[in-house]
Amino acid sequence: MSRFLGPKTLLLLALLSCLVANRATASLNSYYLQIALFIGINIILAVSLNLINGYTGQFSLGHAGFMAIGAYTSAWFSTEHAGVIFHFLGGANFFSVNILFLAALLLGGLAAALAGLLVGIPSLRLSGDYLAIVTLGFGEIIRVLIQNNEAVGASRGYGGISGYTNIFWTYTLAALTLYTVLTLVHSTYGRGFVAVRDDELAAGSSGISAIKYKVLAFTLGAFFAGVAGGLYAHTTRYINPGGFDFQLSVQIVIMVILGGMGNTAGVTLAAILLTVLLEYLRFVSSYTFLPDVLREITKNRMIIFSITLILLMLLRPDGLFGGLGRSRPGRKEAE
Repeated sequence: MSRFLGPKTLLLLALLSCLVANRATASLNSYYLQIALFIGINIILAVSLNLINGYTGQFSLGHAGFMAIGAYTSAWFSTEHAGVIFHFLGGANFFSVNILFLAALLLGGLAAALAGLLVGIPSLRLSGDYLAIVTLGFGEIIRVLIQNNEAVGASRGYGGISGYTNIFWTYTLAALTLYTVLTLVHSTYGRGFVAVRDDELAAGSSGISAIKYKVLAFTLGAFFAGVAGGLYAHTTRYINPGGFDFQLSVQIVIMVILGGMGNTAGVTLAAILLTVLLEYLRFVSSYTFLPDVLREITKNRMIIFSITLILLMLLRPDGLFGGLGRSRPGRKEAE
């Protein structure tokens, strides 16, 4: 297999898939294309948060803050530095546009990862409710700082962003996120994540640094959240601080709980299901034959999230897809 799928072959396949994806992006209905892009973005968000909440046993409510950092950083870079990049790469062409977009996404991810590292080092000595409160506060601080920063539009929002996001980049990065998380949790580090999650005190007595594994998970999760934010910004072409509030963090947490904590396959399916369901409920809220109470419920996502959490805790504590694809990192099958 390795002889046929060498670096040159993989590069050629990536180029061909990029061309096909760009053609598909141009031919799809704009509404369905946006839904498909949101599904890929939510997969990245849910899988990256599952590394923190599911595999390491933390409870973070700050993913919207990391996403906001990635969104604004990548949007600022792609709009303010496009002329310089295009000048050195021979104008705005297929190659230069994708180089600019990839650089913007990486910069957004790195900025979010740095924020995750700065927040993680002092705060991950906490756990449970205390950590949730700290990460929630961090997310709100980021939102308020952006809201008062004129360089990125403040409360007016940041517009004029090019629509560089397409099917290829969205699902390539979603696949990369899945591959990275699955590879990591099935490695030696995966054993450390699970040990910290199951019993932090016992892990420490065995020489496993709980802080090290928490910070690693937090930083990597923040990086992918920043990348997802960059994809989101270049999909909507306009971002506003209000779009990265507490409700968004709860929505991502719901995806993880719905799919099953520490269950990558289940979380991926939950991200797809919840994205489609929330979009469908926008139409349900306009149905005149429904009682006013039901129509109001479908308009308020927090009510839907609360009902979903209650039902899951009562009926499916392990998540809707609890047994699907659940893996045990670090354990080898008996020969």
